[in-house]
Amino acid sequence: MILDGNWAFRVEHKGIKIYSSRVSGSDVCGFKGETEVSVSLKKLISLFHDMASYPRWVHQLADMDILEKTEGVEYVVRQIINTPWPLQKREIILRTGLVSAGENAIGVTMKGEPDYLPDNPNYHRVRHSMGMWVFTPTDHGTVHISFVMHVDPGKDVPAPVSNAGMFEVPFYSLNNMKNLVMDGSYDPPYPEEIERHLSIVEDVPDKP
Repeated sequence: MILDGNWAFRVEHKGIKIYSSRVSGSDVCGFKGETEVSVSLKKLISLFHDMASYPRWVHQLADMDILEKTEGVEYVVRQIINTPWPLQKREIILRTGLVSAGENAIGVTMKGEPDYLPDNPNYHRVRHSMGMWVFTPTDHGTVHISFVMHVDPGKDVPAPVSNAGMFEVPFYSLNNMKNLVMDGSYDPPYPEEIERHLSIVEDVPDKP
């Protein structure tokens, strides 16, 4: 399971802790970012279903399309990620799902499906990507967020370069997410169809 691993602590900034781990068969390390935020579990779930707002918080996201939607809890999405010149932008196709991740914890799984569409010569198709978000309400009015992912961007990006820049993705994505969900003017609709698949026993109220 991607949450397992020999995670080595790397850095903490603005309440966000970043870890890395070696991944069997790859020279590119996996990353894990962790933080806590005073927001309801339902608002976080709503944020993940508000895909039109992803460019507001996903680090270096240039464009995103929904390719498939299944009963409100599983999606196939295509993301275009900005890269430094002269590298081609990365194109990632992910199948995402909503799962139970323990007692009242919710997980969002992500698995690459690189052959879902024919290759587009304008982008470099990422061949390997896998990750998971886990939201766990605490007993002191916050939600603990874990963001774990392993992405091999391609042979045109040397592994040391990928590993040196890996901390940017979890840090900026988590920091942007915290700022967005704590914004009182941001109120994404809660997808009621989720209740047919997962039961959220209790909710942590938003704090002003």
